[in-house]
This record gives sequence, C-alpha cells and structure tokens, in this order.
Amino acid sequence: MKLSKTLLFLFFSVVILSCKNEKPKVAVVKIEAGIKISDGVKIIPITHGTLIIETETEVIYIDPTGGKEAFEGQKDPTLVLITDIHGDHLSTSTLEALVLENSTVVVPKAVADKIPSTIVTSPKILNNGEILTLNDITIEALPMYNLRAEALKFHTKGRGNGYVLTIKSERIYISGDTEDIPEMRSLKDIDIAFVCMNLPYTMTVESAASAVLEFKPKRVYPYHYRGTEGLSDINLFKGLVNKGDKSIDVIFLDWY
Repeated sequence: MKLSKTLLFLFFSVVILSCKNEKPKVAVVKIEAGIKISDGVKIIPITHGTLIIETETEVIYIDPTGGKEAFEGQKDPTLVLITDIHGDHLSTSTLEALVLENSTVVVPKAVADKIPSTIVTSPKILNNGEILTLNDITIEALPMYNLRAEALKFHTKGRGNGYVLTIKSERIYISGDTEDIPEMRSLKDIDIAFVCMNLPYTMTVESAASAVLEFKPKRVYPYHYRGTEGLSDINLFKGLVNKGDKSIDVIFLDWY
C-alpha cells in the first residue's frame, strides 16, 4: 500500500513539473534563411534574446550568445549591439568565437567595462538617450529597467540599453530586459517591435500587451520569454493585443 502511494505521488509530481515547463502550443514560423520584413531587410531568430537583422549591406548581431555553433551558416557580423551585462545578453566567449575584425560593437558603458580588450579593442559606447549613425543605420539607445519593487535588483535604470534602429524607412525596436516603462509606452512610429516578457526578470504578458497597445507598433514579435517557470504564454499576449487592436500583427518565431 505504501509503495502504491509512493508511486502515485511520483507520477503526479512528474506530471506537475512537466506541465509547469511545457512549451506553449503556438504556431511558430520555422526559420531557415530568415524571414523578410521589408525590402532588403530580414530577421533571423537565434535563441531567447539573440537575433540577427540582415540588410543588403549590413549583418547586425543583437546580443550574440550560444557560442560559435549558434551562428553556423550565418554571415559574419558588420555590427554588434549588446543590451546588458547578463549572460543571456553578453557572452564574452561567444564574442571571442565570432569573426569581429570588420564589425563595430555598440554597447552601454556597463557592458564595455566587462568586455576584455583582447576580444573587442574599441567598442562604441552608447548610453541611454544617445544616438549614433553608422553606414546609414541610425541607432538610438533607450532605457531598459524594472519597475516592480521586487524586481529592481535585476535591471537598474541607466545600466542597459534598449535600441531603436532606423533602417531605410523601417523603425525597429528591441526592448532588451525591461518592464513596461514610460519610455517604451511613448515610442512613436515603430514598424517592428521585439518585446520581452518573462518573470521574474522582466514583465508579465499582460504588462507587455498593455505597453504594445499604447505605442502601437505595426508588427510585434514576442521574444525573450523564457523565465524561471518555463515559457511565458505568448498566445495570451497575442489574444490581449488583438482584442485591444486588431491592426497590430503579432508574429511568433521559433526561439526555443
């Protein structure tokens, strides 16, 4: 009898743990060579908060992580943007493994302080509120930080960068690790937004949806949505956004 109860307890424990970390059932877009988002611009999701934006002349790596193998078959970067100091955004071992001879590496000062000069000799430091133009791409650094009292320890205001890239006529927002801060809510004329949503580090899907409904990007890609309890419910995010505004296109990509 005791053995039966023990086996039953183990069975339900496995079921509960499996459900907690179960991947949300979503229709993802499987990516091979990238998905075209406009004339001559495509995006390639790598993992979690790591992606590539490729134009006719530029290959932009954003928060490259995962080692050299994560970028097998990809073109070498001409531009690297890093948002923050945490390991899922700044991976010095990945930077060391990449070919960066012809790359400009753009980072906030807190990130620059953590990259050995043997890996990146002269990173361009861009802090909140600053703007840089490189080869016809305009890069604007925005704040990214936490609002909830219990999460303030994760991302302090002024340390990391979100970015708005202007490529041709497209304005692309990359949130980095943030909550639904006023600087996000007040964004204007965003064509494409990559918005994070994972607890306890960033924000809930409800907060992310509320912010998106306020700044109204034309298209939004949920990314960076793995937290300590598994993957966030991006189907709920899509439902909330489209209930509030059917004109906003919520698109799922294969990050995990």
